[in-house]
Amino acid sequence: MSDTHRGSCLCGAVRFRTHGALRGVVYCHCSQCRKQSGHFYAATNVADADIVIEGGESITWYEASSFARRGFCKACGSLLFWKPRDQGYVSVMAGSFDVPTGLEAECHIFVGDKGDYYSIDDGLPQFEKSTPSIPVAE
Repeated sequence: MSDTHRGSCLCGAVRFRTHGALRGVVYCHCSQCRKQSGHFYAATNVADADIVIEGGESITWYEASSFARRGFCKACGSLLFWKPRDQGYVSVMAGSFDVPTGLEAECHIFVGDKGDYYSIDDGLPQFEKSTPSIPVAE
């Protein structure tokens, strides 16, 4: 599997290319992720220096908190990015990558805030809030 991954929004106005290894997919069940996506987030991370974004003028950034902002395509509404302040990486929604992705699921975070209409039974590690290796807003 190549260390270059490509992806885009639904309409193609925003395209991106990453280089290097990607973190495993983390499923976030916090209320912000659920409200923005309609379910929960599935995202990986890439260092700022390892992503090239084309069509940046089509990205709308929503300041969801003082900790991070969320990027989506202003034309088609596709959720694309979660960018924490003062950190050298961006989370990229796993579903926005072209296949094959080579991504593997890693864990679930904010399971204490998950929706009441589904269960988590895939055997992956679950965390009430987050893990020490994944900085999030508290």
